[in-house]
Amino acid sequence: MAELTSKQRAQLRALANPLEPIVHIGKGDLGDNLIRQADDALEARELIKCRVLETSEYTAREAAEALGKATRAEVVQVIGTKFVLYRPSHKKDKKDKIVLLKR
Repeated sequence: MAELTSKQRAQLRALANPLEPIVHIGKGDLGDNLIRQADDALEARELIKCRVLETSEYTAREAAEALGKATRAEVVQVIGTKFVLYRPSHKKDKKDKIVLLKR
């Protein structure tokens, strides 16, 4: 996936603003189940918000980078204990696909 432009990143941040975190990272490593959960959520929604709990050994930035790499997703934003990931869906027939601004 090509690097996001600042305008595309701003567009995705605006879309992610009302979202609730659906992936919660607690203590322990980023396990296969957590990665699979994030991967499935990205495939269904394309844009997800995640939260790093206080018990986690990761900072939000570290968790975002690691989970983004594991799911082949782009880190859109990291604020406090929350971060947003984006990956275009592979489903061609998806109705509510996110259309990014042109470069």
